[in-house]
Amino acid sequence: MRDIILVTGGTGTTGGRVSAQLSERGLRYRVATRTPSAADQIRFDWTVETTWPAALEDIKSIYLVAPSGVAEPLPVMTPFMELAIRSGVKRFVLLSASSLEAGGPMMGAVHAWLRDHAPEWVVLRPTWFMQNFSDGQHLATIRDEGAIYTATDEGRIGFIDAEDIAAVAVEALTKPECVSGDIILTGPAALSYDAVAQTLSDALKHPVKHHHLSVDELAARHMDQSGLPEPYARTLAQIDAAIAAGSEDRVTDAVPRMAGRPAHALEEFIAANSGVWSKR
Repeated sequence: MRDIILVTGGTGTTGGRVSAQLSERGLRYRVATRTPSAADQIRFDWTVETTWPAALEDIKSIYLVAPSGVAEPLPVMTPFMELAIRSGVKRFVLLSASSLEAGGPMMGAVHAWLRDHAPEWVVLRPTWFMQNFSDGQHLATIRDEGAIYTATDEGRIGFIDAEDIAAVAVEALTKPECVSGDIILTGPAALSYDAVAQTLSDALKHPVKHHHLSVDELAARHMDQSGLPEPYARTLAQIDAAIAAGSEDRVTDAVPRMAGRPAHALEEFIAANSGVWSKR
């Protein structure tokens, strides 16, 4: 009986939360991971075809997270998705990004493939994660310097909690009435990094400042601080430039409409995670 949901990237930022929410609902799921360590996990590697058949046994739908560190994931993902369709999987839910249109680079190409081949498909296109402040790129500078560095200027983003992404993913994976298409996911408010810094300052009771960098300065920082190669560093910096021009300045109702509750506000997220910004 096909009644199991496969969660790729199942120990990651969204996949782990998808698995937890499926478990809370008493639904059957299987976590695909390269290093399984629990009863609900199975060994899975995008590049090792022998790990695929067991992962796909009795699967009805799949949460797809692209393999990490792969600039163009479609060639890596296609053979597995083809096997999944041949094996009888009906629904695919892909984690993409708000900035990536169907047919574009990275997950945009996977989006287009699913549209053209999958029996049922949903592409989730969230904006920037609130987790970038608590365990991502901005954590160390907020905690150690009271600083956030971007080239977004006054551009605004509808920052979203990964818990909300997972809540929508679970609905898309389990509800037959969720029709094929893509969904832009945001939090409840579009905020500049200046506003984020002020909200953090108020909550943490110490100053947090947003430092406005040029695109070149941010690219150099990515190379110097994170060791990124120049082409990738410049690509990331150019994304900030697009945000400065308004590319992410929007709010959608997708979370309350699909999850049946309001999306988490940044203030709620900070209150729930305040300990991570305490200096060591």
